[in-house]
Amino acid sequence: MPRYRLTLEYDGSSLVGWQRQDNGASVQGILEDAIASFSGERITVTGAGRTDAGVHALGQVAHFDLVKDFTGDKVRDALNHFARPHVAVLEATIAATDFHARFSATARHYLYRILTRRAPPVLEACKVWHVVHALDADAMHDAAQAMIGQHDFTTFRAAECQAKSPIKTLGRLDVRRAADEIHIEASARSFLHHQVRSMVGSLKLVGEGKWSPRDLADSLAAKDRTRCGPVAPSDGLYLVRVDY
Repeated sequence: MPRYRLTLEYDGSSLVGWQRQDNGASVQGILEDAIASFSGERITVTGAGRTDAGVHALGQVAHFDLVKDFTGDKVRDALNHFARPHVAVLEATIAATDFHARFSATARHYLYRILTRRAPPVLEACKVWHVVHALDADAMHDAAQAMIGQHDFTTFRAAECQAKSPIKTLGRLDVRRAADEIHIEASARSFLHHQVRSMVGSLKLVGEGKWSPRDLADSLAAKDRTRCGPVAPSDGLYLVRVDY
């Protein structure tokens, strides 16, 4: 029974997230239906990360098993026929039988985009967090470095998070300006539910001058969800790459 590995791109704007749900279209549901359409097999697709409603992906990874044997190119082309317009398979390959999209991952890389201008986005609607005033990217970056390393991230953890421990090791949290946008790049082996969006929302307060770097460090040290800034919307978040 071959195991297939997929690299995926998707627009999460109109999706309920990765996981199959009864209240709308999901990435997992679209893929599983597409696989059934071309192979006749009803299987479960496992993703590297369960992205939330509205979150996008440039390089999500998933795997599934089939009884029938297909080439990677056949799987890619068949899935792209049935999964459009919201999901695209960039690559499909036959993986080792012990490959696991979630548990074999060694790092996940996310990008968050904030558009800082008066005019609202049109072409990038639902793809960025629109903030009408300027943000100090340098101050945000300097403050963000207090989050690097192993910490108890309870402050930046969703109440419904199912992770066994709030302790995570953040390898990277960089903030930089790119024309009218602020780009925040975060890397870790794994993240808590809403961790990236929670950190971004608090960093925005630093960029506005409402919080100092010390305020951000104190909120992390508090290990208290009520000390988190407003959670950033899902629109600007992208799963960029998964390392193995």
